[in-house]
Amino acid sequence: MPVIKSSRTTPRFSGLIVVGALALVSAAAIAVFYANGWLLYYGDAEAHLNIARRMVDSRTPGYDQVGTVWLPLPHWLMLPLARVDALWLNGLAGAIPSAIAFLLGGAFLYAAAYRIFDCASAAVAAAALFALNPNVLYLQSIPMTESIFSACLLGLLYFTVRFRDTQGWGAVIGAGVAACAATLTRYEGWFVLPFAALYFLIAARRNRIGVAALFTLLAGLGPLFWLGHNWWLTMDPLAFYRGPYSARAIQGNALYPGKNDWREAFLYYRTAAQLCAGPCLPWIALAGAVAALFRRAFWPLALLALPGVFVVWSMHSSGTPIFIPSLPPFSYYNSRYGLAVMPLLALAGAGLVSVAPRPLRGTLALLTILAAVAPWLAHPSPGNWVTWEESRVNSVARREWTRQTADYLRPRYVRGSGILTGFGDLTGVYRTLAIPLRDTFTPDNGLPFDAAVSRPELFLHEPWVVTMGGAAAQTAVNRAARAGIVYSLEKSIVVKDAPVIEIYLR
Repeated sequence: MPVIKSSRTTPRFSGLIVVGALALVSAAAIAVFYANGWLLYYGDAEAHLNIARRMVDSRTPGYDQVGTVWLPLPHWLMLPLARVDALWLNGLAGAIPSAIAFLLGGAFLYAAAYRIFDCASAAVAAAALFALNPNVLYLQSIPMTESIFSACLLGLLYFTVRFRDTQGWGAVIGAGVAACAATLTRYEGWFVLPFAALYFLIAARRNRIGVAALFTLLAGLGPLFWLGHNWWLTMDPLAFYRGPYSARAIQGNALYPGKNDWREAFLYYRTAAQLCAGPCLPWIALAGAVAALFRRAFWPLALLALPGVFVVWSMHSSGTPIFIPSLPPFSYYNSRYGLAVMPLLALAGAGLVSVAPRPLRGTLALLTILAAVAPWLAHPSPGNWVTWEESRVNSVARREWTRQTADYLRPRYVRGSGILTGFGDLTGVYRTLAIPLRDTFTPDNGLPFDAAVSRPELFLHEPWVVTMGGAAAQTAVNRAARAGIVYSLEKSIVVKDAPVIEIYLR
């Protein structure tokens, strides 16, 4: 494997300036999104925040409330903040960890690019191309996993590049920890792991087996833990993949563009990536990739391409669709997956700066950044940011029925009396009303909830039921009626393109 010719460390002062700039940009973005009430537009953002909360606020609080499908690290990071009522209620408990991850990811990208290209201007360009993208800024401001995964991936990039230069055990340990964190954040991290282990096996100039084994041991702790976690809770180590709440089970046999069709899967993913990156950055990155390859930066480009490869594979084979407004069915779903290649595009774009004559590099870096940012400045409306628009479009109905349900319960519900309900989207109602989750009785409470549904005459005591039609709580109401326990339907909330919400009082 070719050697990346750089042994220079990143200047400390310039690194601090970059981190300071990243912090200002991050804080400004959060302030804008918070002021407009956009932090929890994504249904998944609401769910991630509430999963963290229910570990400490639930009828059955504890470790197992982290669940079995979504990987646990983002929820663990939110947990200390989510237990603070004010931060849970306003959503900042989920925004703050994402923003800190954004700072780390940008710093790792800057430091890695400096080592790869031996050029401060290229390193600044890489960090700016990544950090000034409005889709990246939106995802780093809300309780989602993309920002945290980017930090882990870019940490892995930095430590692998550092290892090429130093051959030090510290770099191996750093890479192993970053990779382990990635495997506990998103499943793309599992896909990256064997490629990174192979890199260490080839890149080590001495004790190759020991280096690769240490990295694999550290990084592999994440998948091993998650397999054991799923086995402990469900007796199936692969419940996250094939269980009733897995993406595969939710999607079922429904057809979607890209399923079992590599060409179509690549088309949809490429288009999603273009929408996330903007009209200019992909072209800058294409030219920059040629320059980066000329600089023999093969491994960095390959590593950062792997998450995108994983998403295409998932679209083809694992029931993971992407819908975008420019292709049939002309809607929004998972468009944010296009951000998986943003670190790749940013690093490749920096490669273009690195091959310019040294006196021109600063000017070219500025022009490159301006070219990438100009389309966003020319059309500054959030509606042009595909991730924000996806969250808005897909949350219109949910936000409306959440508002109506909360408005109905606000003057009627007595705190502490109890509500039989579901978790998921309905939890947004209780967060809106500042009702503790321990007041709610949901399927996530396990056997006690199952007993209440199966034998309501013995185990169902909640005066209120708030449910979507056909859910387990609805089943409990129906069975209770057969046992002579009457729950009267007090309110039905009907919103276009949304399930009916029914509110019962015993």
